[in-house]
Amino acid sequence: MSRVKNSVATRARRKKVIKLAKGYYGRKSTVFKTANQAVVRSATYAYRDRKAKKRDFRKLWITRINAAARINGTTYSKLMNALKKNNIELNRKVLADMAVNDKAAFAKLVAQVNA
Repeated sequence: MSRVKNSVATRARRKKVIKLAKGYYGRKSTVFKTANQAVVRSATYAYRDRKAKKRDFRKLWITRINAAARINGTTYSKLMNALKKNNIELNRKVLADMAVNDKAAFAKLVAQVNA
């Protein structure tokens, strides 16, 4: 029987993992086995946190809109309901930006939908 000899592919695969582990602390950046474990774990966290990031931003936008809405004499839920009834399709990101950076326009919008 002959040995399996494909060191080129093996080395390339290992180099790829080591490259992904660049900057990790200690052996995690140099030893293939520990680097592979660290890279797999970090990829799992990255996938999970891409989803969590969307949730976090939505929470932030809702909080900002609610704060600005309460300053203008309404609540978040009443404001969103009024926007839907008036067919104003502004997403939460834009509304939150208005609430923070253009308070006058946000106040005018609230007055318009509550009139």
